[in-house]
Amino acid sequence: MEIGDLVRRDGIVLRGSVSSKRQALHAVAEAAAHVLGHDDSSVLMDALMEREALGSTGLGSGVAVPHARLHDIDQLFAVLVRLETPVAFDAVDDRPVDLLLGLFAPSSDGAGHLRALAAASRALRSPELRQRLRQADSVDAIQALLVRQIESTAA
Repeated sequence: MEIGDLVRRDGIVLRGSVSSKRQALHAVAEAAAHVLGHDDSSVLMDALMEREALGSTGLGSGVAVPHARLHDIDQLFAVLVRLETPVAFDAVDDRPVDLLLGLFAPSSDGAGHLRALAAASRALRSPELRQRLRQADSVDAIQALLVRQIESTAA
């Protein structure tokens, strides 16, 4: 499982500034609601906040992987939100976050959820990928980077 398999083009958001962790999570919830075709992102936001209350999903190096399990979905998916200005996120290294990979899994999907979290962590550990994601100038460029990430790990 690779993150490029989970992130659709309409789940990639290049966002202007947000001023807080809560607003960053809201951007992730809105992106996920868009992918699902929902007008209301509040259920997604509540699920993200509930998980975040257990401990920060900030991995370090400016990356966070907020995630949640949802009852009303039948397939694992992810969204990628890139912030213009990093925000404090209580990450393990105390660095602010500007790359958020939101991961959403069906509530019954325990193993798939864990594999996806591992894949996200593994991919975003790459300094080169993080740099390229930050420098990409379009949604298409980011999608191409995620697909290339799949190809490079398959080779």
